[in-house]
Amino acid sequence: MSSEHAIVIGASHAGAQLVTSLRQAGWTGKISMVGEEAIPPYHRPPLSKGYLNGDKHSDEILIRPAAFYEKSDIDLLLGNRVTGIDRENKTITLHDGATIAYTKLALTTGAHVRKLSALPGHELGGVCYLRDLRDVDNIRCYIGKGKSAVIIGGGYIGLETAASMRKMGMEVTVLEAMPRVLARVTAPEISAFYSRVHGEEGVRIITDAAVEGIEGSNSVEAVKLADGTLIPADVVVIGVGVAPATELAEAAGLEIDNGIVVDEFARTSDPDIVAAGDCTNHFNPIYGRNLRLESVQNATDQAKVAANTLCGKLEAYNALPWFWSDQFDLKLQIAGLSQGFDRVVVRGDTETGRSFAAFYFEGDKLLAVDAINRPKEFMMTRRALSTGQNADPDKLADESVEIQQAFS
Repeated sequence: MSSEHAIVIGASHAGAQLVTSLRQAGWTGKISMVGEEAIPPYHRPPLSKGYLNGDKHSDEILIRPAAFYEKSDIDLLLGNRVTGIDRENKTITLHDGATIAYTKLALTTGAHVRKLSALPGHELGGVCYLRDLRDVDNIRCYIGKGKSAVIIGGGYIGLETAASMRKMGMEVTVLEAMPRVLARVTAPEISAFYSRVHGEEGVRIITDAAVEGIEGSNSVEAVKLADGTLIPADVVVIGVGVAPATELAEAAGLEIDNGIVVDEFARTSDPDIVAAGDCTNHFNPIYGRNLRLESVQNATDQAKVAANTLCGKLEAYNALPWFWSDQFDLKLQIAGLSQGFDRVVVRGDTETGRSFAAFYFEGDKLLAVDAINRPKEFMMTRRALSTGQNADPDKLADESVEIQQAFS
């Protein structure tokens, strides 16, 4: 074994992939992964679904079993928080004062939930966030059939949590400050569809909702709106977005701009430090601009690039962004990024059924698709966007035309 030592800070999706890919790419030196939680890296999407409702145990959502890391000679330094990076001396400092030397460093620190710390009552028991296992374990103390939940935030995490709790027999209310749910990420047609389906499943959605405070003695009892409305609650889950975890990188003097700035090879402004995942801001050649993505796909693909870079194999990152969300019997698959769209073409019925695809265009250029229970439309669009193909809007809208014939 060589004297090289690669340290990965962050036991995240990106971190798990990076240490694995390092070994696969031929790294013969030491590998250490530092994580704040006491458990090896795990899949986060099940947190708002199978893990929340008790269908899955923590061992069942591990990305890889603990034995894998031992077999691959990867040191897991779990339950440790990194408090500083000394780039000059190439060391990191842990919360207990211990220092560890590195030759190469990788930052896969992910993102932090945005907290509503100025909201009256935010400190009451039963006021929760949903980002990691501990958060969900906390939520599970307050949930159960017949209880009431209020979700603050009508984004994907809020709607997924609402769906899970409703399926458990809870009374669920979603409060969204914007005029529609998913307003920041999708078209009005999609927002209306999700509002309809959640309503059909018994979820109450209130838009244009201004939350004034959370009321209760020791634990939450109600959420108060600005108009005086009181909504009973045994638990409140706040899901109002995340911010990239850049504090360590910023303190170390790395370039930051809505994330840790990396090049196409996942290199930061320090040639011996790479970064991958939700914490990074990278250039995407498909869209011709810098992006910060919050997705498992990006974390995994970018981590592979970062591992290759540390091994001296420069392969540029050029993956198409894609995402998914599961709610009730709906599987949403998103290929591409819809920002900048000026036209939406719908294939299928958004008003009565539960299966359709919405294609986003900027002028004549296809940007993205939101495919709900439409895997073929998702796959075709993903392939087209990855290879620079375009699509005919009229053929996309006409279900009598085979989807393959709409792409050129």
